[in-house]
Amino acid sequence: MENKNHKYTIVVIDDERDLAGTIRDFLESRNFDVKVACNGRQGLDLVRAEKPDLVILDIMMPVMDGRDVLIALKKDDATKNIPVIMLTAKDDQFERNYGLDLGACEYITKPYDSAILLRQVNKVLSKTASNPTG
Repeated sequence: MENKNHKYTIVVIDDERDLAGTIRDFLESRNFDVKVACNGRQGLDLVRAEKPDLVILDIMMPVMDGRDVLIALKKDDATKNIPVIMLTAKDDQFERNYGLDLGACEYITKPYDSAILLRQVNKVLSKTASNPTG
């Protein structure tokens, strides 16, 4: 998905480097600008620096887990309106509800289907484009 005057930027935060690279390659082939961070602290810093249109965030990571990253993003006025899709192996209903309650707009479990990921990315970005304040 691309706005005529804007190439969407997505930050992927996942400690599984191969998976993060696969997601980056997949989304870049669909004309997104994708940045990757391999732990929560690095990801939080990257989001604050880049102010992306969307974050794809794993939960279980070293240094700082995804829940803490999400909490920090939603508490910061500069990043609180950036939509976050959780992409994680944690597939129980408690984790799903908890992630959504913390402010994630979507929750996708691993292993994931690329078509579903792309559909959710486009859905979230469409909502954001039509309602820029979140």
